[in-house]
Amino acid sequence: MSIFEQRESDIRAYCRVYPVVFDKASNARQTDEDGKQYIDFFAGAGVLNFGHNNPRMKKAMIQYLESDGVTHTLDMHSTAKRAFMERFVKTILEPRNMSHKMQFMGPTGTNAVEAALKIARRATGRQEIAAFTHGFHGMTLGSLACTANAYFRGAAGVPLNHVSHHKFGCTEYLEQLTAFYADASSGIAPPAAFLVETIQAEGGVNVASKEWLHALAKLAKDVGALLIIDDIQVGCGRTGSYFSFDNMDLDPDIVCLAKGVGGMGTPMALNLVKPEIDKHWSPGEHTGTFRGQSLSFIAGSEALSYFEDDQLMTEVGEKAERMARALAPLEKNFDAVAVRGTGMILGLDVGNGENARAIVDSCFDAGLLIASCGTGGRVVKLIPPLTIPDDDLEQGLDILVRKTTKVMEATA
Repeated sequence: MSIFEQRESDIRAYCRVYPVVFDKASNARQTDEDGKQYIDFFAGAGVLNFGHNNPRMKKAMIQYLESDGVTHTLDMHSTAKRAFMERFVKTILEPRNMSHKMQFMGPTGTNAVEAALKIARRATGRQEIAAFTHGFHGMTLGSLACTANAYFRGAAGVPLNHVSHHKFGCTEYLEQLTAFYADASSGIAPPAAFLVETIQAEGGVNVASKEWLHALAKLAKDVGALLIIDDIQVGCGRTGSYFSFDNMDLDPDIVCLAKGVGGMGTPMALNLVKPEIDKHWSPGEHTGTFRGQSLSFIAGSEALSYFEDDQLMTEVGEKAERMARALAPLEKNFDAVAVRGTGMILGLDVGNGENARAIVDSCFDAGLLIASCGTGGRVVKLIPPLTIPDDDLEQGLDILVRKTTKVMEATA
């Protein structure tokens, strides 16, 4: 029995899907301790947008460490934080005319969501948050209340209050909700904020339309609620532009970022908050020991360099088309298969969790790391590094298509 089985908590999950001990990694490949290589279509659940051990980021981090750069500062000023912030403003915010302030909190996505919920409630004086069916926002109690999945919610041990869940992506439902809010006798009051993912990654790669998002934004504005976009898994270039909502003419009050924003897989989360909302904070009112640690600033700053020209995003567009073309025959050949997604996040709905698990396991045996998501785990999710070499992408897609075909033929 290994040390993992002896001493690590039974809560462990991904290691049960990939039952090997990983040792090395480079870009889109991981290698286990026995020397077997795996093409990575999982990419740390969207953390590793720029690949494992990105050489540009690794070099910058090594140079910073060798120069005795400060590695931990709480929320004090540092040269590393300044460089990251200046680059983020110049590369991301100013071209989009976004005046948002940057709030650093604990280093995970759920920390970003928790902070967003707090300031939304403070700014509006309301308690209720409107979230959506199939949404996923994190595991701490506030963000878990916004998460829809009953399996995750069941671990809370306490009531998950002050959140209502509404139908995702349905314009007709929003119209009904608008009528309820307008009716003083409906018993339904407007919320502090609407919290939404433009693409529900863990929920099954469900994509909201531009029209629905505009209707949601209008509803939020009309009832005095904030619009919070959780871009934690699908931001930082995943959809072919920095934000998943780019080119949609949306103006979110708060944007939650984490995962890929740290660049190297080093942990970092931040919220972009409109100044008129951010002013409701008092100094130190929401704190945390790791509010942007320096190595993440160094790696994250280097990650931003990928957005100073169009090269990577052009490549993402080309790779996304290749991924969609590869999966199209599966949707055509099997009635139970549906393909969803945008850019380099695609979901392959194979009808049920048993099919998806068989595909994931078969792909793993063939040297491809891929995960499932959605209700009952019925959707196989593709989120390879944006920097994946063409040969690795083609080889991984070939494995996925072959193994999916075999499973679906066996269950037809």
